Amino acid sequence: MKIRIKGDSVRYRLTKPEVERFANEGVIKEVTHFNNRVFTYVLQRTDDNVITAAYNLDTITLYMPDAMANEWTKTERVGFENASGKLNLYIEKDFKCLDNVAEDQSDNYPNPLAVQRHEHDKGTSKS
Repeated sequence: MKIRIKGDSVRYRLTKPEVERFANEGVIKEVTHFNNRVFTYVLQRTDDNVITAAYNLDTITLYMPDAMANEWTKTERVGFENASGKLNLYIEKDFKCLDNVAEDQSDNYPNPLAVQRHEHDKGTSKS
């Protein structure tokens, strides 16, 4: 699971195996070690009706409603979002990048734009 924070937005992106684990267990978490402190970020199912967030003890938790979690994990739906006060929250499936990157992306979802790019490249190549 990746986290991206920019200003008042928090975005979680999950790979295929992470989405499957979340579907089965209802919670997924990652940790980042900063010398003597540990930063944790969590995605957890909830009975609420909207995506919410909490920040306590060096942990960000995004709470995803059961109905959304079921739709997200069982369909092609890319993600959900919600504005919680000034904070914008996003939960998404992680796509493969279109550009070459050193990061292992083997567990990411196929990027739907890759097909369009491939078709465009075929149309502009000269024989």
